[in-house]
Amino acid sequence: MLNITLVPYGNAQERNVSGKLDFQCQHGPEECLGNMMEACLMHEAKNFSTFFPVIFCLESGSSVTKNLEACLQIYAPEVDSGRISACVQGDTGVALMHHNAQLTEALDPPHQYVPWITINGKHTDELQAQAEASLLGLVCHLYQGEKPEACEGSKAQKIPPGCRR
Repeated sequence: MLNITLVPYGNAQERNVSGKLDFQCQHGPEECLGNMMEACLMHEAKNFSTFFPVIFCLESGSSVTKNLEACLQIYAPEVDSGRISACVQGDTGVALMHHNAQLTEALDPPHQYVPWITINGKHTDELQAQAEASLLGLVCHLYQGEKPEACEGSKAQKIPPGCRR
């Protein structure tokens, strides 16, 4: 019913400095490190249901970069933090960030802020507002198949304005 793709990149800029990729983030090096940690976490954990609670934990805390161990311990103790660190410090982390740069650059229309939500590859201000107001309601409304029980609640049943058929 729903596939979510997170692209930890934001408003970063990718530069080639003497043949080596370098990333500059809107909020500085700490943000870039956090983005790479999340990209490496997703790469290592592979499964959305494993990495999403960890990312939610990281983003909810005081420091994305300092809380990895604690968030992993609580939400994904099976994920090896050493492998995430090796990814961040090695070529894999740079490759993942480069991939996220390409995904971000390919957005049409180009993103103007973050988060930039696309639904079925499409972004409009209206879809963005609806997703932020009630993602469940929007997904239930747009879903073509048999609706699951979760779509039967009052919030999910509400058809977002401008989305009526």
